[in-house]
Amino acid sequence: MRMLHLGLRVTDLERSPAFYTALGYAELGHVAETEFGSLTMLQLPGDPFVSLELVHDPARPVTDISAVNHLVVQVDDLDATIADLAGRGVTAEPPADLGQGMRTSWLTDPDGYRIELVQWPPGHPAGMTAADFA
Repeated sequence: MRMLHLGLRVTDLERSPAFYTALGYAELGHVAETEFGSLTMLQLPGDPFVSLELVHDPARPVTDISAVNHLVVQVDDLDATIADLAGRGVTAEPPADLGQGMRTSWLTDPDGYRIELVQWPPGHPAGMTAADFA
């Protein structure tokens, strides 16, 4: 068993995909009409699977983002990513060093969802493991 992706409700079907594309996601597919609204499937470079689904229904704009605390995206080079985002009009907070080589930065999408960018220290696995809590 594994988690496939997160469906995130968005208000603006132009601004939100543009934001996530600037962040590095690529649009893999689109489903125009479902019971939830239109669906835009996004994947990150090097990831063979969709990891984020933008759900848009003009009759149901985002009015409460409190159910989602934040999304986390791993990056290889935090400074280069922040510079690239700035060139695309996306502002990220200054990086924070969390110790042991882990660095993070935060940004906010058009609906107010918080996104944490994480740069793992050299040699760290591609995700969190039990070793991170030992």
